Amino acid sequence: MSRPTGRVLTLLELLQSGGIRTVAELADRLGVEGRTVRRYVDQLIDLDVPVESVRGRYGGYRLAPGYRLPPLMLSDDEALAVLLGLVAGRRAGLMTTQHTASETASAKIRRVLPKHIARRLDTLLESLAFTDQPGEFAAPDAGVLLTIADAVRHRRPVSIRYTDRDGRLSERTLHAYGIVAHSGRWYVTGNDARIGEDRTFRLDRIADARALPGSFDAPEGPGPAQRVLSGFATAEYQHEVTLRIHGTVEQIRAHLPASVASLEEHEPAASAGEDRASERWLRVELRVERLDWLPPILAALNRPFVIERPDELRDRVIALADHLASHARQA
Repeated sequence: MSRPTGRVLTLLELLQSGGIRTVAELADRLGVEGRTVRRYVDQLIDLDVPVESVRGRYGGYRLAPGYRLPPLMLSDDEALAVLLGLVAGRRAGLMTTQHTASETASAKIRRVLPKHIARRLDTLLESLAFTDQPGEFAAPDAGVLLTIADAVRHRRPVSIRYTDRDGRLSERTLHAYGIVAHSGRWYVTGNDARIGEDRTFRLDRIADARALPGSFDAPEGPGPAQRVLSGFATAEYQHEVTLRIHGTVEQIRAHLPASVASLEEHEPAASAGEDRASERWLRVELRVERLDWLPPILAALNRPFVIERPDELRDRVIALADHLASHARQA
């Protein structure tokens, strides 16, 4: 690459970093005179790169929105950050239905990486290990994801075609509060206008989304992420579990996060000398499909607890205690 061409690409990289760049600043960074900077700008414009001239005391040049995306210039660290982000996104399952887009994007960036950076990246990926399995979740359609994101930003109603977990298809009008990524899936939370209640929907189950006229006001209170977690904790499952646990919120949340259980104050008669400011009785409610994982969690909590329901959980806890005691007695 000749030196003038290299300087033109460097100019483009400087402009892509954002803001207005004065002629004097650009000339200093490129090591040329001001009239040469103007010539380089003309070359970029000839290539359909939308460079805009800004007049005034603090004027100069900046990139303006155009019909064509200008060539993207990345530093070594930026290229590595993008590639590692793509790898992490694939592992977490946070991709759209166009799985090949991630692969082709990675290939395009790797193709133009300097050889020493490409070797370092390969070394990193070969030595990198993950503690979890790759995400095998259904991914949302990119068009649906972007349409709903636009509806969230502009507070516009959106019509969706949704298939629930029982396979029933319905059309709904949603006032979407926000999009949330959780445990390898995409969710949207908002008000379902048909029933007038807040609901959370999996984005991969939405077959179509289109914006509707009108607008709405976002409610006060918890943000979208907290609404999604609270929805998980109160969803309908096979078993409804109610406990009383004596401890702090932090101690309980370390084993039963907000996506699993809801907490509220419980007010039994306080014993003498009880420090209620740090530890107190809290009512814990869960809705779960299986009970077998709860006894080990309660044992790990190592806090006083009372099982209010169901009786089956009490039997399972007693069985675990007997099982551990029998092993502990063995020589």
